[in-house]
Amino acid sequence: MTTTSKGLEKAPIPPRSSQSRLVGSVSRIRELGLFIVLILIVAIVSIQVPRFLSPSNIEQILLSIAILAIVAVGETLVVLTRNVDLSVGSMVGLTAFFVANLFKQQPGTNLVLAILLGCAVGLVLGAINGLIVTVGRVPAIIVTLGTLYVYRGLDFVIAGGSQVSASDVPDSFLNLATARIGLFGVGVPALIIFAAAIALIFAYLLHSTRSGRQLYAIGSNPEAARLVGIRSDLLVFGTFMLSGLLCGFAGVLWGARFATVDATAATGLELQVVAAVVVGGVNIFGGSGTIIGAMLGAIVLGTIDDALNLLKLSQFWLQAIDGAAILVAVTLDSFITRWLQRTLVVRRQR
Repeated sequence: MTTTSKGLEKAPIPPRSSQSRLVGSVSRIRELGLFIVLILIVAIVSIQVPRFLSPSNIEQILLSIAILAIVAVGETLVVLTRNVDLSVGSMVGLTAFFVANLFKQQPGTNLVLAILLGCAVGLVLGAINGLIVTVGRVPAIIVTLGTLYVYRGLDFVIAGGSQVSASDVPDSFLNLATARIGLFGVGVPALIIFAAAIALIFAYLLHSTRSGRQLYAIGSNPEAARLVGIRSDLLVFGTFMLSGLLCGFAGVLWGARFATVDATAATGLELQVVAAVVVGGVNIFGGSGTIIGAMLGAIVLGTIDDALNLLKLSQFWLQAIDGAAILVAVTLDSFITRWLQRTLVVRRQR
């Protein structure tokens, strides 16, 4: 994948084509390594539990990570610019309750209108994050750590201790999660199709558009990106808005999938999302990684979760695994970043 923008090619700085190829090769190696890990996990668990590879169980794994994958797409865009969004779980939870409660309070609400309103709520929440980061010049980790609690607190205020159950929402809303769409003669759950479509669309945009390449340039070298005229603040603001938008849509799907929604919905989702992104090879220091890698990271974590269930192991292990995965991935990213810097310096000297 190309990781430089057209603007950088015109800049009075050393050529970056060599760096692009090197970073791309490292990303592909990391994704290949993660795929091998996934194969090993599947092989080991399937020996212990033969039904692990059954079509129904594979479908269940993909369903369990569909919403996570949608949120991870937005998180990937943010992380590529050397930022992070820790408020994604709170945005999903707030949107989920807002939309479900809307159906409860206004039974005749049109489904499409409710989906659009949910996406709009997420968009506004993401825009608030983006404005504070780009205009206020506050580090993203501080901003989104704060809004994680602010948005969750707002959710509790709106909910007021109440919850929305399946009987309070229309069947058309619940069908968003339960419907199947015919694909190649097989009924594929709509949730899986939504996640796959969003991942493919954004993967294409990152790879093939000028703005997508500029996101990599911002993450690789923010100062150089500004010097060559890339509108860094606008693009960073845009990534937070897109993250919020995708969280809004994910919140709608969360409400449809779990039916019973209260103020605690999606609590802790941010840890899983960050884990999926960094495990999938998206460098936490920005500038490298792919949407496909993040999706692979989500699948690996979902597979581990399912394996723990089938092996009847404590689910508390999952949180430990997520935390350990983040530590390992960030440490590896730090090592790779330093190695790339040394390698590029040596090449330029030659």
